[in-house]
Amino acid sequence: MEHLLDPQWEGTSAEEPASPTPYIAGNRLILDVYLDGCERFLQVTEKETSHLVEVEFLRLSSNDAMITSAVADLPRFRNIRSLVLKGGHLRDDYGRCVNGLLTTLPPDISKLSLLRHLDLSVNNFAELPSCITALSLLTSLHLGYNRLRTLPDEITELKSLTELLLMSNQLTELPAGVGQLKHLEKMDLSENRLEALPLEVGNLQYCIDLDLSGNNLANLPETVCNMMSVQQLYLHNNVLVAVPAGLARLPHLSRLDLQNNRLRTVPIEIMQCSCVYLQGNPIGEPEPSPLSEDESQSLDIKEIYVNPEDKSFCVTPDGCWVFLPHGFHLCFPPGAVLCKTRIYYQILLPDQQHVRLGHHDVLLSSTLELQPHGTQFHQDVEINIPFAYLKPVPKREVVIRTFSDSSGTWMDLSTTAKEKTSHEMLASCKTAHFSWFLVVSRLVEDCCEVPSEGELLFSSVDQNIRVEFPPGATAETRTVRMQVSDLSYDVIDDCS
Repeated sequence: MEHLLDPQWEGTSAEEPASPTPYIAGNRLILDVYLDGCERFLQVTEKETSHLVEVEFLRLSSNDAMITSAVADLPRFRNIRSLVLKGGHLRDDYGRCVNGLLTTLPPDISKLSLLRHLDLSVNNFAELPSCITALSLLTSLHLGYNRLRTLPDEITELKSLTELLLMSNQLTELPAGVGQLKHLEKMDLSENRLEALPLEVGNLQYCIDLDLSGNNLANLPETVCNMMSVQQLYLHNNVLVAVPAGLARLPHLSRLDLQNNRLRTVPIEIMQCSCVYLQGNPIGEPEPSPLSEDESQSLDIKEIYVNPEDKSFCVTPDGCWVFLPHGFHLCFPPGAVLCKTRIYYQILLPDQQHVRLGHHDVLLSSTLELQPHGTQFHQDVEINIPFAYLKPVPKREVVIRTFSDSSGTWMDLSTTAKEKTSHEMLASCKTAHFSWFLVVSRLVEDCCEVPSEGELLFSSVDQNIRVEFPPGATAETRTVRMQVSDLSYDVIDDCS
């Protein structure tokens, strides 16, 4: 889980005089490190009054059963600049962060008139408490990992906001007034349910970082091209069918992420943009045929959560999502099996001795074994494997590797990877058989079919590298794969 407190709000002076009040260190009261932190907080507020006004930085865990009582005492801390009431300090059996207990805030929170940083992430807010919009000096508002469905029009009152984090909520739309947040520099709306953006979003002239990934956006308003300060624009994992060419003319743009959308055609200006990422789009492919009845039903199938002590689960012809411990999950579409089938699984810790790795390969995940091995499904099963965060590296790619029982060899599957959290990625593939599955980072691999007539294989890493197969080089069609890696002069000398 991302550490959402901006370090600038942590007072760190070692020379501050010790407070006579337990737990208060100078101007800081940090109690989210204790399981009974809210009880200790209430002890402080019960015994002390004079030193409470010195506190400027306050942190409490909203997983604490006494958080509601503690929050009621917050207005006594009149000089608070930074307030953190996060959940996520506990984890369930699947390794997921447990949301905090807060669903609302008392109206008197509006009296914290000096508050500039407010972190309410990983809680259960279904709507924005009205008291928040009265905090006129607020510059940083963190509301990620809640249950927000809408934002109130009053959000425009927060005119000092420079950072607004709303990732992983249930937002379906944004108020037009969001364009009035003139000082906003960073806005994260990833993993919501947005289907459209208001035209006014183009008024965010100082926005540098805008994350809209993981939504249901099919189109973008042309006004997005007016955001002249934007440097990072994340639009991956939406359902975009078109993008405005004007994005390529944004003067400071350093990353335009359009991966894993439904783009079949892309403006030439975008294609020529050096900072654009287009992997995972069906560019140049024809429109697909309409979904069959079975495929339509697969969009709304039941979910099964497997307990860590259970080593198997059952799948029916109706299909299902299966969530395994440690973040692994599978999707069995309707018709994948013809009768009720029991699947066995185990998760093995990363160990290079269990798998085949090439000279330049790096193992990134635990290994998921699914049995019975070699089971052939009537519809491809989707497999999702979490792996440690890996920054994109030129000339390398992430793939899911599996063992083929039929051929007795390891093979790499067509894989897509996306960011799950700031510390974790998720690799996805589809397969019709079960065996071992793991995530590997490898050199980018280019592949072609070489017929008897000959063929030319180019490297996508370096267009100057190519392999020419003249006519007659092979009597029968063969699959040829190529990987390119840089070598130092020392290595070349050692090989000579």
